[in-house]
Amino acid sequence: MKRGTTIFLKLAVLLIGVPILALCIFGIPWLANNPVNPNYAGALYPIVIMMYVSVIPFIVALYQAFRLLSYIDKNEAFSLMSVKSLKTIKYCAIVISSLYFVMLPFVYVVAEKDDAPGLILMGMVPIFASLVIAVFSAVLQRLLQEAIDIKSENDLVV
Repeated sequence: MKRGTTIFLKLAVLLIGVPILALCIFGIPWLANNPVNPNYAGALYPIVIMMYVSVIPFIVALYQAFRLLSYIDKNEAFSLMSVKSLKTIKYCAIVISSLYFVMLPFVYVVAEKDDAPGLILMGMVPIFASLVIAVFSAVLQRLLQEAIDIKSENDLVV
């Protein structure tokens, strides 16, 4: 793979992380301090806490994606370190999906009080998006592990 492609992907990974960090610094505290309706501010705090907690596995997954791209740059794509990075990305996506699933009842409370049924659908988007990422990384992990096994068998045959 050309180095320019991986540099572009590394830049994309960094550009994905910057808005999330900005949201954590500016957006989420503003949301917690300025609820639209003070009646459901109590249900808003667990949502804010879950959003902050979900940033940790998100940043870990971005770091692992960055490491995976570094392995590709070094021509070490077919290594156990790459498999480990994909495994970590998979677990991070599962944790994010679980956190947002736990947060869904609180979103329901806010949607019920605000009479906004679309809010529940918006709360389900991160769940399904992270599940897709988990399944995709699990498939890549399995394929990469099989390729490494075949490569090691071929090295022993010589």
